[in-house]
Amino acid sequence: MHPGTLWITGEPEVDDLVNTDPLALLIGMLLDQQIAIELAFRGPSRLKARLGGALDAATIADWDPDAFVAICAEKPALHRFPGSMAGRIQELCRHVADTYDGDASRIWKRRRHADTVAANLAAVPGYGEEKVKILLAVLGKRFGICPPGWEAASAPFSDDQPRSVADMGSAEERLAVRAWKKAQKAAGKAKHE
Repeated sequence: MHPGTLWITGEPEVDDLVNTDPLALLIGMLLDQQIAIELAFRGPSRLKARLGGALDAATIADWDPDAFVAICAEKPALHRFPGSMAGRIQELCRHVADTYDGDASRIWKRRRHADTVAANLAAVPGYGEEKVKILLAVLGKRFGICPPGWEAASAPFSDDQPRSVADMGSAEERLAVRAWKKAQKAAGKAKHE
């Protein structure tokens, strides 16, 4: 996988991890709910440090669940709901370990059509329709992974509107996404509208 161009936290090591490690990208996207996006995408880096410097799907999946909750809850917690998110991270990692031999990039690698990638992503525990579309847009816009049909499959997140993490490649773009989301919220609209 070629490195991505996501600029989320402004911390080079943290952003580099999600730009170079497919499992970190999947976990960051999973954590991106009900917390600030910067906190969500710091999660994989914090988790990697707490696990001794490696993110490995099989290792995480096999970790004692109670001990893994403690790791996720350690201050600063990976999520405002560390217990439930610890379980979701382990489910995601079990899926990657069992289905893709631990290689998260195989979810999208060498796929002939975006519908196949979307179906693979939809099978990932914790990924609903919107998260699938956003990650497809991230892959297309930030990683250059553009299987045929990716724009239609990830719509509306494939458009030029700064509406999601897929549109964050710089500090200015991150601010534009925040401003757009704030305007949408004030208008009573969702980010897909």
